[in-house]
Amino acid sequence: MGLGSNQRTSQRTSQRPGGTPGNGWTGIGELADEFGLTPRTIRFYEDKGLLTPARENNQRVYSHRDRVRLGLICRGKRLGFTLTEIKEFLKLYEADDNRIEQMRFLLHHGRERIAALESQWRDVEETLHDLRDLVAAAEEYVRRVTRP
Repeated sequence: MGLGSNQRTSQRTSQRPGGTPGNGWTGIGELADEFGLTPRTIRFYEDKGLLTPARENNQRVYSHRDRVRLGLICRGKRLGFTLTEIKEFLKLYEADDNRIEQMRFLLHHGRERIAALESQWRDVEETLHDLRDLVAAAEEYVRRVTRP
């Protein structure tokens, strides 16, 4: 169970020459389409060291591992984690077979995100309350001024 535990995977893979039998390889355009990203975004994640695709004839080819990592990256971004946090999470994913450190990391950072979101939610509720009061006062003013 990780950041990307519910990420769908596509059957749209092709066997590339040089690939191990049974390993599906995907091009950058196909991977971008699958995840609703642009190729530029995927290259950005590579530049940040989050993805390391193989190269074949100077083209990027992505394995099942890359697809799983991209799913984790997308889910982490959706949950509000920074790329630095996601990178650290991915390192822990590969470093510990039991995933204990990864889960501790997730607990710590997950709790921090929950606290931050709850604080933001309180701020939004307060702002909505203030805006509703302002709109009600404006409506009342318009009614009073435009009464015959």
